[in-house]
Parts: sequence; structure tokens; C-alpha cells
Amino acid sequence: MAKAVTSANLDQYAQDFAATPAAPALQKAVMNNGILKVAENTASKVAMTPTFSVELDTGAVANQKQSGRCWMFAALNTMRHSIQAQFKIKDFELSQNFTFFWDKFEKSNYFYENIIATADQPTDSRKVAFLLTTPQQDGGQWDMLTALIDKYGIVPKSVMPETYSSSKSSELNATLNLKLRKDAVALRKLVNDGASADDLAATKSKFLSEDYRILAYTLGNPPTKFDFEYRDDDKEYHRDADLTPKSFYDKYIGWDLDQYQSIIQAPTADKPYNHLYTVEMLGNVVGGREVRHLNLSVEDFKAAAIKQLQAGKSVWFGSDVGKESDRQLGILDTNIYDQDGLFNTSFQMTKAERLDYGQSLMTHAMVLTGVDLVDGQPTKWKVENSWGDKVGEKGYFVASDDWFDNYVYQVVINKKFLSDELNDVIKKEYDHPTLLAPWDPMGALA
Repeated sequence: MAKAVTSANLDQYAQDFAATPAAPALQKAVMNNGILKVAENTASKVAMTPTFSVELDTGAVANQKQSGRCWMFAALNTMRHSIQAQFKIKDFELSQNFTFFWDKFEKSNYFYENIIATADQPTDSRKVAFLLTTPQQDGGQWDMLTALIDKYGIVPKSVMPETYSSSKSSELNATLNLKLRKDAVALRKLVNDGASADDLAATKSKFLSEDYRILAYTLGNPPTKFDFEYRDDDKEYHRDADLTPKSFYDKYIGWDLDQYQSIIQAPTADKPYNHLYTVEMLGNVVGGREVRHLNLSVEDFKAAAIKQLQAGKSVWFGSDVGKESDRQLGILDTNIYDQDGLFNTSFQMTKAERLDYGQSLMTHAMVLTGVDLVDGQPTKWKVENSWGDKVGEKGYFVASDDWFDNYVYQVVINKKFLSDELNDVIKKEYDHPTLLAPWDPMGALA
């Protein structure tokens, strides 16, 4: 039987508060300054000095502005690093708006297909409710970006620059989600009324044409052919004519994206290590590359990232950036705030507990560009963010190794930096990975 809080309980709680050491002084400090300011630990600022034994020169940071495209910025940043070095183009950027356009378009089609597939379920079923909660959004994962590049290629930022809606996406998201929910009503009715496959396809095609128009108005027309002009760091002029997005990718980036593997660090009981996982209804390009996560122990997870950095290659990663972090200082550290000491209690949970109980999941993607190794062990990591150069050290952050252990959930690693045994797991399980529910935390979009 449920028990109410009694007046005797309240008297006891008030006595406990009064007996807490320094309670009046702490109460005044927190009331006037807030929790985090009072709990801030100065020692963390000293420990997180931005000096690293392994450090890549990656140039100025990008700025996603008021959009949720961090996963896209982080992935394109890893690619532009190699372009900058190979072609000597300082602070070059790839077009985040180009991939944004095609991601929105493909997510619309992906949503329609899932709506059709679940049309026999009531709208309050968990899967249909999940789909309708957010028909599409800005976020994504590495495999979703590679699916876009495989299909559409990529272009320089100069060819398809930012627009109002790419930099501030809330109006576009609200408009497109309204449209998709309205279309879902019609598609579900057609299915349940026994419409033919041809009628369904024609209706969906009409809806997609309208979606394309919305995206073209807000983001511009994605180029199909263009000239690439630039001056390199030696002031030499270059012009490359009649490129397509695919030929530009092949010539200026040329990565075999099949060689890059998403690695997750999820120490929950339902995900044994050294196995491959996918997430139901997670993706964007129908028929394109699907999400595949290899789950590793935190030791193997970090070792792979270090190998890639030591080889001079940056690392895309996904984390819960809002936890134990100071945005302005650019510090990500489990010791940055001492809330346990401030409130005389414990807020400690294991990484697995935080995932299982909804306290944490991946919220933001960034790029690892350095690591500080002491006696062969990592102590802190250099992080390239995409929030512009007004935060952190000109846009770069420092993450403690303990923060990495607790709040980093995904890295993308070239398979050559993985063991033969792990590559065998990927090959054997790729076509039949363990299927996770759509709402699994490893399906969170950065």
C-alpha cells in the first residue's frame, strides 16, 4: 500500500537539514549563485590544461549554429582534415547544407515507409507513437552520413553555402514534421482501406515532391554539377571544372567508407561485448547503408581510438556532452563539479545504470584530435567541437579520461586499427546483427 509523507516525516527532514554541516552558508551560496557555480572544482581547471602528447593540427573549428547537425559536422570535419593537409587549403569546409538537404529528404521517405509498414497497428502502439513523436529531426549517426555520401556524394561549402534554415532549423523542422504527420494520416488510411501498391506509391511520390519543394525553398537546390575554385596556402589558384558531387568525393576525399566501423561502449547486460548490433527503424536512406555497432569493452574501445590518433587520423565520436561539462571553459571532466560534497549525498551511478535508467545517452558528436599519454595510458583527450570559436580554447575542448570512460558511447574506427578477431566478428555478424528496439539508447541521434 502506498504511504503518504507525514508531518512527523517532515519534522525529521527539517531536523536533518538543520544538522547538516555548514547548511546555512551553503544555502545562501546556492540560492545566490546556483548549483554548478558553487560546486565548481578549481582543481579540474588545472588538471585539464590543453597539452597533449599526441596532437593533430586540424585548423579552425566549424559552427553548426542553431541546428542539430553535430553528427554531420563531426563526420565532415574528419574528412576535411585530410583535404586541408593534402591540397594545402587552410580552414576549408565541406557543405553541411548539401548533406542536410538530402538527409531531410531521405528521412521523409524513411518515415513514410515505416508508417506504411506499421499501418495495421493503432496510433497508440509503442512503435507508431515512437514514429509520430518525431517524424524527422536534425540528428543522426555515422552510418547515416555514409549512406548519404554513398548515394549523393559531397560538395564544398562554397558550392552550397548555409541558409537561414540550415543554420537555424527549428522553423523547417516544425513545418516538415507537420507535413509528415498529415501525410501519415493519408497513408495509413490508404493501407487500411485496401489501396493498391501502385496507388500507395503514387501518393507517396506526390508527398515526396512536395517535401522536395519545401527543402528547396529553405535550403536551396543541391548542385548536380559544379566548378571547384580555390587558392591554396601558397596562394596558387586552382580550378577544377565539371565536377559532380560523386566525382568530387572520389577525387578529393576518396575514403572507402566500408572500411570505417561504428564502435559503441555500452556496458549493459543486454549487449555482450564483441558482437554486432543494429537498431530497428534507425536510418535515413531506404536501401542504403544500415547502422551497425560493434560493442567493445572500454579498454578496447579506447585502444582503438588511440591507435587511429597515433596514425595521424582524427576520430568521430558520440557522447553525452551535457554531463559534467563547462561549455564556456571547454572542460569535460567528472571532477568539474562536486555536487556530492555540496549536498552531502551521492549522485553516483555506473555507466550501465545511467543507460538503463534514462539518465544518459548520446546527445552530441565531436572529433577527437589528440590524446595525452602518460606511461602509455590516456589522461585527457583533445576534442574539436562544432560550436564556433567563442567557447573552450578557440572552440577546442579537453576531456578527462574518466569523463571519456563514463560519457563517450561511440567512436568510428578504420578497420585496419582493429584486431583480426574483431574484423572476423564484423564479417560474420554483419548480415544478422542483434536487433535492438527503436528506443534503445544506442539508437540515440547526436
